Amino acid sequence: MLRRIPFIALPLTAGAAAVAAILILQVLRTGGLPDPTSHGDFGARVLDIAVLVFREGLECILVLSAITANMIGSRHSLQRPVAAGAGAAFLATLLTWGVAITIVDSLAENLPALDLQAATGLLAILVLLLVMNWFFHKVYWAGWISLHSRRKQTLMKEASDGRLWWGLAVLGFSSLYREGFEIVLFLQSYRLKLGGTPVLYGVSIGLALTTIVGVLTFVAHRRLPYRRMLVFTGVMLGLVLLVMVGEQVQEMQLARWLPTTPIVPLERVIPGWMGLWFAIFPTVETLAAQILAAAIVVGSFVLARPQGRTLQAGRA
Repeated sequence: MLRRIPFIALPLTAGAAAVAAILILQVLRTGGLPDPTSHGDFGARVLDIAVLVFREGLECILVLSAITANMIGSRHSLQRPVAAGAGAAFLATLLTWGVAITIVDSLAENLPALDLQAATGLLAILVLLLVMNWFFHKVYWAGWISLHSRRKQTLMKEASDGRLWWGLAVLGFSSLYREGFEIVLFLQSYRLKLGGTPVLYGVSIGLALTTIVGVLTFVAHRRLPYRRMLVFTGVMLGLVLLVMVGEQVQEMQLARWLPTTPIVPLERVIPGWMGLWFAIFPTVETLAAQILAAAIVVGSFVLARPQGRTLQAGRA
């Protein structure tokens, strides 16, 4: 019976248990359910961050597995420079996080808090829109992975030993650092609004799940359903995007970057808890922005489908 349990159940179960533990700790700490009015719900924001980190980690693992796919047998040693480059990228991501904190904190000393939160929130939404667009864009997926694969094949055919080592290291570095850079930009908005604790918890959960998948992929050599996992996290990111857009527009209204145009009929329909938990407010600006964000994501998926078919037909 145990053999019938899919391996993907392990990271998913671990993630659910971690999120549940955080929520329980929050209840014990506050003496009740998390209060969404106090800088947003702690558990929900931790989950948002964990989903983004885990999804970006999955993409990184997918690219690295494509690079190292045929590095077996006598070529197994070629995995070392790729791993070294990925390790250097992880350290570079931590350095980038420190630099980003320094820049944002220095700006906080000279700009009003609402203005800075609005600005970093816009940056986070742009990053998330790019992630969602790339997720649904088959041409991007094929191009990004094939670019690294072609570069690897060129290096292995033409490069000398020293150039090959450094070339593979650069491939490993670029595969991980691009994802890390996106995460660093995204998390600045959450750090300003919520502080470092939920960011730390969310990143820890996301990294833990990514580590589990990485171990199953590169150590246990398990073939995991990456596509289903990415679709699942992609749908969750879509919901995160809608919530972030609603919160961002409200912050811009509070900072007087945008006007506030209430929709009186909807004020009687949309209860207050919808705004507290899902950032759905009965105003023209918030609802229009959320509809626009959803249209961009769905439109990207629709436009990518014929391009994906054209690319596959060309390969055939």
